[in-house]
Amino acid sequence: MSATVAGTGSRFYETAIGKKIVMAVTGVILVGFVFVHMTGNLQVLQGADKINHYAKLLRTSMPLLWTARLVLIASVVLHVRAALQLYALKAAARPVAYAKKAHRGATLASRTMIWSGYTLAIFIVLHILHFTTGTIHTDFVEGDVFHNVTTAFKNPLIAAGYVVMMGFLFMHISHGIFSLTQSLGLSHPRYSAAAKTVARVLAVIIAVGFAAVPVAVFAVIAK
Repeated sequence: MSATVAGTGSRFYETAIGKKIVMAVTGVILVGFVFVHMTGNLQVLQGADKINHYAKLLRTSMPLLWTARLVLIASVVLHVRAALQLYALKAAARPVAYAKKAHRGATLASRTMIWSGYTLAIFIVLHILHFTTGTIHTDFVEGDVFHNVTTAFKNPLIAAGYVVMMGFLFMHISHGIFSLTQSLGLSHPRYSAAAKTVARVLAVIIAVGFAAVPVAVFAVIAK
């Protein structure tokens, strides 16, 4: 019985719709994490005690923290794998490129999803090495999040680079949220415009929320 279920699940995943659903479900998990992470980061604006207490609170239950981390890692791996496989299927279905691409109805975000995904993947690795492990941080202090953030964003190149990455995050999330409603069968022509608007508004909130930290640190806090 279990072998039959596993085989059915495997065959479902091999279809394009199966991969899209995997991308949609993992996308919901990742967007949820990004939103929570953004709200946590904004506590930097309330001072060292607030953000450092928040960071300490996250580590009061290491089993729970590592469970969350493993879920996130699995979601990222499945999301990226499905995305790359869908991209390959799309390329295989159209082996000869059009002489001229019209991009009718396509947005910049939708046309560059794979590239914004690659860019964000690289950024996430660098972000972890910078603020989580301190590997590439020039003055990392374990447990002092406020210090690590403010000293990093005193550098205009780091602050500007972070803000630029939030632009990529906006594009990826805005199209991704709208796409997942279609993949999960939640879309309807009557509500398509409203769904796009909601996706963009949520993407703006997340991107601006993240970008507010380096801008505020560089402009005010670190002075």
